[in-house]
Amino acid sequence: MFKAVFMDRDGTVSEEIGYMYHAGLYQPFPWTAPAIRKINESGMKAVLITNQSGIGRGYFNESTVDEVHAILKAELTRHSASFDAIYVCPHHPDDGCDCRKPNPGMLVRAEKEMQIDLSRSYVIGDKYVDIETAHRVGATGILVLTGYGREQRERHKTNPQQPHFVVENLMDAVDGILSGAFG
Repeated sequence: MFKAVFMDRDGTVSEEIGYMYHAGLYQPFPWTAPAIRKINESGMKAVLITNQSGIGRGYFNESTVDEVHAILKAELTRHSASFDAIYVCPHHPDDGCDCRKPNPGMLVRAEKEMQIDLSRSYVIGDKYVDIETAHRVGATGILVLTGYGREQRERHKTNPQQPHFVVENLMDAVDGILSGAFG
């Protein structure tokens, strides 16, 4: 069974701009590719998990998400890094699917398809839905302060399901994981 680092997309590995209706707006953070390369080199699985309700809402189609992911993959390739898998929830929030975070469907699917031990894995994101997702599967939840992270931390400070760790950005999260500081 493998350990995995599950990462949210917008606000975690890339700039948060709201609904990504045009691939030309997509901008990964400069530390994203080096952080993912470190995960790759560690032997852990690097997995992107992203809610893209803009598809279900009719704001854009799946090909736009594919274009964005092609940009991200090209950036990673330039730095000798890659995701082991990318999971997308395209559903509207009212659809009642099991894959929309905080539901654990994307992680459960990855667990089965990639032999991942969720209890030894990490979920990194800039929203409390990412943290709740981690709690639902017994993973370690790490809140990054990029994207909506600072605002979410303030808004949810009385939430009973707090992140296990709070860090500035994805690179700090990965460094903490790989150094053993985060379990």
